[in-house]
Amino acid sequence: MRILFLGDVMGRSGRAAITAHLPTLRTDWKLDFVVVNGENASNGMGLSGAHAQTILDAGADVITLGDHAFDQRDMMTFITSEPRILRPINFSRAAPGQGARVFEDARGRKILVAQILGQVFMKRPFDDPFSAIDTVLKAHPMGGMVQASLIDVHCEATSEKMAIGHWCDSRASVVVGTHTHVPTADAMILPGGTAYLTDAGMCGDYNSVIGMEKTEPMRRFITGMQKDRFSPAKEEATLSGLYIETDDQTGKATRVVPIRHGGRLAPSAP
Repeated sequence: MRILFLGDVMGRSGRAAITAHLPTLRTDWKLDFVVVNGENASNGMGLSGAHAQTILDAGADVITLGDHAFDQRDMMTFITSEPRILRPINFSRAAPGQGARVFEDARGRKILVAQILGQVFMKRPFDDPFSAIDTVLKAHPMGGMVQASLIDVHCEATSEKMAIGHWCDSRASVVVGTHTHVPTADAMILPGGTAYLTDAGMCGDYNSVIGMEKTEPMRRFITGMQKDRFSPAKEEATLSGLYIETDDQTGKATRVVPIRHGGRLAPSAP
């Protein structure tokens, strides 16, 4: 299976890049399944129902969220009617929607997609991610219940992401990190056959401070004082993410390539 995962969509610029490029990439790269993290697609804070629909219409099969899952109020109801949107499984037991679900590609192959939140350096305490994802993976073994599985690990700490990656090794096809908006250079296939990347980066304008227009973040760092709200940077976005190929029989990854498309970062393709 050929899978593309795209990191946090950041504001209008990120949405525009998804709309402009994803349909072509699906065709040119012969993609079977696409997962997009839409955590910051609506003005940098959460995801609205309308913007979710834009990303789905552009070719995403699934949208994952994160700690800002319900910053846009209409997502509280929209997620209950749209099964292709997933919030973290350990967000809250009272949260609407689901954090893990099995989907099918155009050939009928089944793929598990799940998202978990980390605990280290996060603004609020979330349930234990290790036990949460362990339960999901035990219920959906690769080569049996599903042909592939992808876990979006939404964490601040790189060490926590790496620990979860090794915890899932041999039990998931892909473990890919989101949240920090900075792409890392450690794409690899772990010993048990799981494709891993600490952070996919963002789909946004990299002439910024993690996707935000530079002036206000720099002011706060330099002076320690706040003047304005953060606002997403609006220049051309780079699509950042991970391309993975998996074996249908075992679910294990056979190839993994970091993706940079458009914008300012050096381009790459599978």
